[in-house]
Amino acid sequence: MPRRSPRTLRATAPDSRSDRTTSTLLIGTCPGPPVCAAVHTYLFVDGLDLVARSDSRMAGLDPRQLLRPGGPLHPTDMPHSADVATGEQPGSEPDPLTIRVRLRGETVIWSDLMYPGPDGATVEEVRFRLDRYLGEIERAYAALPPGRPLVSGEDRAAAAPPSSR
Repeated sequence: MPRRSPRTLRATAPDSRSDRTTSTLLIGTCPGPPVCAAVHTYLFVDGLDLVARSDSRMAGLDPRQLLRPGGPLHPTDMPHSADVATGEQPGSEPDPLTIRVRLRGETVIWSDLMYPGPDGATVEEVRFRLDRYLGEIERAYAALPPGRPLVSGEDRAAAAPPSSR
């Protein structure tokens, strides 16, 4: 087989950032009382509940807080940390679940993750295509009922049923 030049080999090599290495994001929300003590967000990465797999004692933050335009999940040119979940039980709350969000070209990168993937290996970073990522955030935000106020951590504790206080 004849040798090819390194330039030709690079041009035909698969792109390491193809769709095979990008993740999918699906955002869901809990309606709050009476189903749960407070409204919270579910973040499914490649079909896995990021919050529950990271720490089962936590619940995602209020969707109006996470998904609002310019909110913590929106990528910016400067990397930033975003709290995405906090403890469900008042008084025994662990530190908030924080991820690092950054934008590199047309790719949104979440890092500082530590949850078991489908094969049991630890997932430390995921990448999303920018257009699909922003589309999912916009879809989930638009699906929220209008006019519902943002629930703070103190409101969440007050709204908790007596059995969970």
